[in-house]
This record gives sequence, structure tokens and C-alpha cells, in this order.
Amino acid sequence: MSIEAIMSVSMFFLRKKAHVATFDEKLSTLASMKFQTGGSPAGGTRVTRDGFAADVSSGDVPTIDRYGVMVGEEIGELTDLGYQKIWLTPHGKQVAATAGHLRGLHAFIEDLREGLGLTSLYNEGLGSVNEHHLYDRVQDRDTRHEKKPWEKALR
Repeated sequence: MSIEAIMSVSMFFLRKKAHVATFDEKLSTLASMKFQTGGSPAGGTRVTRDGFAADVSSGDVPTIDRYGVMVGEEIGELTDLGYQKIWLTPHGKQVAATAGHLRGLHAFIEDLREGLGLTSLYNEGLGSVNEHHLYDRVQDRDTRHEKKPWEKALR
């Protein structure tokens, strides 16, 4: 067997290494998808589009730390009160969440995940999910004294 034949066979089995995009390349992909990027007060990068924002941390796999609607300069995270969903900021501002907000947030987060090369999960693809719950029945469950149903709330 000639050296040319050996080289052509060995070239057939060689695979090119897959290119792993850097965080800056992923941010430029987001810019092409009409996202705006900038610094975040919490550190990392703040990504915004159409009134929605997310704080993203760089790394081998970027992580989305928090996301929601912009309320002033803060990100209001989706919070479930049991009877209504609201946007709650770290400083306690509350804004009612509308159906348009929820559709916009869904589109925002799906596009953001795609632009960052992250996996979209099935349950998140069905609609808006939230990690914060402020139900009135579990409001004081983490304190020492849980209020009984017949005890009036002091306001």
C-alpha cells in the first residue's frame, strides 16, 4: 500500500474538533437576535429585549441567574401569589403580570436559551414557570409560630 493510500484512509477517519463558542461569541449571537447586552449590577452580563431582562453569568456553560420584566432598573421576577401572578423586584415593588407579559417572557427566555446554546426543557417550553411562591397559607410556615386559621393577621 502506498503512502498516499494510507494518508487518504487515515484522513477519512480523522474528525475535526467541534468548535466550542466562547461567551463573547455567544453574546455576539445574541446581538444578531436583537438582544442588548451590558453590565449587570449583580455582576455578570445583563441581556435585555422588549422590556424583559436576564442576568447571565459566563462560564463553560453560561447560566441564567434571574430573568423577568424590567421594573425601573431592576428585574421583576415572576412570583405566584396563588390567585395572581406578579412581578416582584428585589426592593419589593410589585407589578401585576398580564397575559401579554407572560407570552413575551416565554418568547424572550426561549430565544435567550437558543442564543446561548442552552437546552430548552419540555416543561418550560409549555409556558411560563416560576420559582417564587407567596401563597397566603404558607406565608408564616418558616417562622417559629404558625398562625392558626382563627388568628387574625396583624396589619
